[in-house]
Amino acid sequence: MALQSFSSIKDPRFLVKKFLARPQHEGLGAVVRRSIGRFELKYFDPFLVLDEFFVTAPAGFPDHPHRGFETVTYMLQGEMNHEDFKGHKGRIGAGDLQWMTAGKGIVHSEMPASHGTQHGLQLWINLSSKHKMIEPRYQEIHNEDVVEATKEGVKVRVIAGEALGAKSSIYTKTPTMYLDFTLSPGSRIEQPIPLGWNAFVYVLEGEGGVFGSMKSMPIMPHHLLLLGNGDGLEVWNKFSSKALRFILVGGQPLNESVVQFGPFVMNTQEEIDQTIEDFENCTNGFERARHWSSQP
Repeated sequence: MALQSFSSIKDPRFLVKKFLARPQHEGLGAVVRRSIGRFELKYFDPFLVLDEFFVTAPAGFPDHPHRGFETVTYMLQGEMNHEDFKGHKGRIGAGDLQWMTAGKGIVHSEMPASHGTQHGLQLWINLSSKHKMIEPRYQEIHNEDVVEATKEGVKVRVIAGEALGAKSSIYTKTPTMYLDFTLSPGSRIEQPIPLGWNAFVYVLEGEGGVFGSMKSMPIMPHHLLLLGNGDGLEVWNKFSSKALRFILVGGQPLNESVVQFGPFVMNTQEEIDQTIEDFENCTNGFERARHWSSQP
């Protein structure tokens, strides 16, 4: 999808809601700026949670379970260690990402692996009812292997989907696009978004970003922007001498009922009750939790 003329987007998406993701505590002493998944926005189908996290040892996210969705961890600074009860261990650093499908069940830990503050994003993507009980799997991409494209002052890292003619190798159970854009001062981008998908922007850096309409006001970092319907988004880095960096994420809605109990996301209360029973009894996907704990 190359950079296109103004007329290429026939039905542009506009900003319909924005709010600041304020810091809160999660895990063991970690600080996150949660945007999706808090009281202002409990769920944005198919997205369950978006956290911008800041973790300094000994804080972190010790052993905890998941079922029924996927987590996407994208590191911006520092390093995090990952370990789970199936024997998978890994370390992701700045620019790396891990796409974890929890499926029927995983118990894992995510802890700092270096000094200073570990900074990144974690997105939870819901799975459809037919995929909630699949076997867990991982897709890990190192920084140098993330697909990138540049054109006319715009750089994009393609986590999922495609942009500026570049396409990610990540396979998504729930159809998803995840793009990390950096716009130099004065530059502009038009990015197609599939019709019918829900989409949002989260601003990471820069103070001159204008989204959806030249008449819009600039948006500051740590703001979540919900986009309306349409076939694409226009963005300008108009009012700043600094680069603008943001993620653009879109997904095909599942249009299914959602019942969430902490780290478990299913379709009915009965399924949640069964999940709690499975976890407590170490059955039906959680068998290895009985004798496992992560290494310090």
